[in-house]
Amino acid sequence: MTRDLPILVVGAGLGGVAAALGLARKGRRVRILEATAELGVIGYGIQLGPNVFRMFRELGVEEAVLKHSHFPPDVMMLDALSGEEVMKVDARAPFRERFGDPYVAIHRVDLHGCLLDACKGLDNVEIMPSTELASFEDLGDRVRATSKDGRVIEGAALIGADGLGSTVRAKLVKEEPPRPIGYVAHRTIVPWDKAPASVRRDEVILWGGPGFHIVQYPLRDKTLFNIVAVFKTPDIHQRADAETYRKVLMETYANAHPSMLEMLAMMDVERRWVLADRDPVRHWSKGRVTMLGDAAHPTLQSYAQGACMAIEDAVVLASSVDAAKGDFETAFRNYENVRYLRAARVVLESRALWEFYHLGGVARDVRNDECKGRSRDDVYKCLAWIYDGVDVATGLATPRAGTP
Repeated sequence: MTRDLPILVVGAGLGGVAAALGLARKGRRVRILEATAELGVIGYGIQLGPNVFRMFRELGVEEAVLKHSHFPPDVMMLDALSGEEVMKVDARAPFRERFGDPYVAIHRVDLHGCLLDACKGLDNVEIMPSTELASFEDLGDRVRATSKDGRVIEGAALIGADGLGSTVRAKLVKEEPPRPIGYVAHRTIVPWDKAPASVRRDEVILWGGPGFHIVQYPLRDKTLFNIVAVFKTPDIHQRADAETYRKVLMETYANAHPSMLEMLAMMDVERRWVLADRDPVRHWSKGRVTMLGDAAHPTLQSYAQGACMAIEDAVVLASSVDAAKGDFETAFRNYENVRYLRAARVVLESRALWEFYHLGGVARDVRNDECKGRSRDDVYKCLAWIYDGVDVATGLATPRAGTP
């Protein structure tokens, strides 16, 4: 009887849709419960490391994702005050030879569309918009979810893919709210031909400064230019008008490189995001209920791995469910056991790298001087733990043949 019930996935973001697709391709029925009436994601850029492409191949969407991707020649960090190069990841042919797959930038809407379209092409995936989860119960032989409008939906198991403020997590993990880090972000996409001529536009670039940074890169065949401005402020929860936000922005970046100031002048400051993560936990599953992505292990954006980790979770979870042949408690426990260390390392090393990006004073000078001695292979070695990825079936790290 349980085999005939669908697996319930809470949230139709990147991780939720990837999980639904992975499970459906293993022959499971899936029902996605999405709180919003319109399916979609926030419309800005996203970066993807080579580790996630193995997952895309398993999901059958690699070709579609590559079609929408920008392939930067380099991924760089520049000093936000002087403009000097601090570090560079050569993302050309040697990178692909070393890691087996590319590093790309893509519009988040396009990536979501690739996954969603694949789900819509399968008869065993049902999407339920305007279905916000209020509560759920694990009944032992099935789960029962109740929506905020009172509907009751039963399933064989439940997967929380509902993000940083997860309703599923609130019941599974007893802890404090997400941990704000004192930084906020403004995000903007402008037409490619409106981007400042002084700015290097082909690469993915992070300008790192004391308490602030900007990330920039092109999207959609260089028709759009993505800009993210991030900075530390004591008023992270302050709600203000665009004029006030812009004043704070310009005061914060007053000593930044002229190219950054040109980009800031183009920023849409109608909205800002408070940045937060959570301390890692060992357990995010219980019985027939589990979580993935930001619901399980939200991370800072330092390594641009949030979406990649969610999609890795989704594919490994689908394989674990398939291998357990209907024993969801075992499947979820095995999935959690092989994912929690990798996810925790991403969270903790992202915190450390965040500090590295934002150093000031003598610490900034030491950082810049130390990085001058790093070769291309040195940089690749530092990234191998992430970019070598994991085995789809086991979820275990898989260093590529010949890795030093």
